Formats: sequence, C-alpha cells, structure tokens
Amino acid sequence: MKQVIRIIGGMYRGKKLHFPDVEGLRPTPDRVRETIFNWLMHDIREAHCLDAFSGSGALGLEAFSRRAARVVFLEQSPKAHASLQKIIAAFNSPKLKLLQTDAVQYLQRVQEEFDIIFLDPPFAQTYLPQCIAHIAQSNILKRGGLVYVESPSMLHLDEKIWRQIKLKQAGQVVYALFEKLI
Repeated sequence: MKQVIRIIGGMYRGKKLHFPDVEGLRPTPDRVRETIFNWLMHDIREAHCLDAFSGSGALGLEAFSRRAARVVFLEQSPKAHASLQKIIAAFNSPKLKLLQTDAVQYLQRVQEEFDIIFLDPPFAQTYLPQCIAHIAQSNILKRGGLVYVESPSMLHLDEKIWRQIKLKQAGQVVYALFEKLI
C-alpha cells in the first residue's frame, strides 16, 4: 500500500500527505472521505473538530481544508505522531493542535467542547463503545453536535441520545454520522 493520501476538497485540495507504516493505521479512502464531507458540507465551516485516533490526519486535515475553525488531533503512536507533527507544522496554522495522548483517556478528562468528532479507531481494539459512552455522558460534544464513526460492524447507538443521520458500508467498513440529541 502506498503511504500517501491526498486532501480531496477545499483550500488544500490535491495536497499530498505522507504517513508512516504503522500497524492498525488505515486512512479513510478518498471515496469515503468525499461522502463524509458531502454529508458535512453545511456543518464543517467554522466548526470546532476533534480527530481522535488521527493516524494519517486525513479526516482532520480534510476538515481544516474545508474551513473548520479549529481541529484538535489525538495520536498515541510515536511514529504516527511524529509524522503528523511534520505535516501540521507545514500548514503553520494556530487552528491546528496535535496531542500525543490516548484518545479514550482524553475523552474522559477534556473540558473543551466540539461541534464535530471523528472516531476512526484501530479495528483490532474495542475503543468505540468506551468513546461513545464518554461522549454521551459529557459535554465534549455539544447538543446537536455530530460524531462520525468508522467500524468493522453495524452500529447501534442509544436512540435517546443519538440520532443516526447517515450510514453506509464500503467493503469491510461501516461508516456513519450521528447527531447528539441531549
């Protein structure tokens, strides 16, 4: 697999992003990112976004390219973090912030509020239920905020807390957009 992806829309359309070979890192493919950002086209501008499990940074940098007001990237892997640090430094923007941290622990303690959260954790781990629970029980995602999730299986979230807006499958990946109701 080539270790390069490109930003597909917005101000930095066509910009190539190189990323390291890290176990479990699988950047969201162009076609899926195009679909996601079509879903988000009316919400992304001026949004405060969190790209948990950033990996290559594809989702957060796509959001930034499409005029998100702020993007916080979380990446635990030293190799992926170092690569992201170089990429983000090249943009030279105070709107981008990278933290080397465990995303689950960050979601438990953070006080910042976001409009959109991208959750694309390594599929070999079972991070999604914990992350969704933390987001549901806290104010990290504002009411009416959106969470984008990639998963190896169909997602069923509590309908009292989440409204499914979109859901699709591409190969072995189920991806969905949910709105936080409370």
